[in-house]
Amino acid sequence: MQQPQSQPTRTRAVLVGITALALSATMAACSSGSRPAADPKVGDNTAAGTPSTPSAAASSAPTKDSKVVMPTGPTTDLKKSRDTKAGPIMMTTLAGKKSGVSAQVWVWLPPQYSDPKYAKFGFPVLTLYAGGQSNGYNTWTDNQLPIQEIDTQLVQEQKAHPFIMIMPVQNLTADEHRSLDCSDIPGQPRMGTWLSQDIPDFVRANFRTLKGPDSWGLMGASSGADCSAKLAMQHPDIYKAAVPIDGDFKADSLLWKGHEAEQAANGSDKLIATSKADVKMLATAAGGVSYEVNVVKGWVAKAVPPTTVEYYEQPGGRHKTVDFEKLIPMALEWLTKNLTGPQSDS
Repeated sequence: MQQPQSQPTRTRAVLVGITALALSATMAACSSGSRPAADPKVGDNTAAGTPSTPSAAASSAPTKDSKVVMPTGPTTDLKKSRDTKAGPIMMTTLAGKKSGVSAQVWVWLPPQYSDPKYAKFGFPVLTLYAGGQSNGYNTWTDNQLPIQEIDTQLVQEQKAHPFIMIMPVQNLTADEHRSLDCSDIPGQPRMGTWLSQDIPDFVRANFRTLKGPDSWGLMGASSGADCSAKLAMQHPDIYKAAVPIDGDFKADSLLWKGHEAEQAANGSDKLIATSKADVKMLATAAGGVSYEVNVVKGWVAKAVPPTTVEYYEQPGGRHKTVDFEKLIPMALEWLTKNLTGPQSDS
C-alpha cells in the first residue's frame, strides 16, 4: 500500500509522510514508559469474556502524578449487542446529562482489558463515527467494518494498541437533510455536546482510562470523517489524534438555515484554516474519485500549525465501505504511533 505523501504545493500545512510502522519505532514513538501493545498470549481472544464495569466504590480519583484514571461511576448497564471473534460488542442508550440527548452507543473492550495482567492498566480510547446518518445503526459494529478483529490481530503482532472502542450514533433521524452535523445546531438536540462531553464522561465513569488527551483518538468514515476532524479541532483538551477517512468536510445540514455564523463555526472546512488545536490528523482520499481527491487535498493544504495533517491517497479507492475496510490496518498503526498505549502507575 502506498504510504501518505507530503504535498509540495501547500504553504502552511505541516505534512509528514508516514513511514512503515516497524515494531520498535512504533512502540518507542507511542508510549514512553508504557507497556507495549501486548504479547500473543495476553492477546488471546479467550480472555475477553463479557465486559463488566467496576463499581463506583472501587474507583478512585487519580493522584497528581498518576497516569491511570480509574472509573468514577456510576456504572452503566451494558447489554450485549453481538459477538465477534474479538469478543462481544456491548450497547446502551446513554442519557446525556450535559446535552439532554438520549441515544445509542456501542462499546468494545479489547481482550487485554479483562486480563488480570492488565488489572491496574489504563487503556487508550478510540471513538469511531460511521458514515451516513448513523441513526440506530453503526457500520463499526455490524461487521461491515471489522475493526475489532483487525485490532486484535495487530495487537498480537505488536503493531497496534489494544484500544477501548466507543461507537456512538450521530443523528436521531434517518433524514440526511436533517443531519445534526455532530454539532449543537440552535433549536435542535445538542448532539455536539452529547458527543464531545457526555460520551467522554460515560467512558471515564465506566472504564480504566489514562490522564490527558494523549491517549484519546477519533476516526470516522465519510460523514463520520467530518465529525472526527471537527471534534478533534474543537476539543484538543480531550483528543490528540484523528483519522478522517474520505470526508467532504462540510457542515451542510438544512437545519443550519438562519444560523450561518454557527454553521461556519462548526464546519471543518472553516476550522482547518483557523485551528489553534495541537492535534494530529491523517486525512485519506479515495484515489479513484478525482473530485474527492481534490476536496481532501484542498482541505489538507489549509492546515496551520500547531494542527498537523498528513495525507494518504488510496490507489484506485472508491467511496465505499469495502475500501474503508482496507484502510483500517494503516489507520490503527498510525493512531498507535500518535497515541499513548496502555499504562499503569506501578
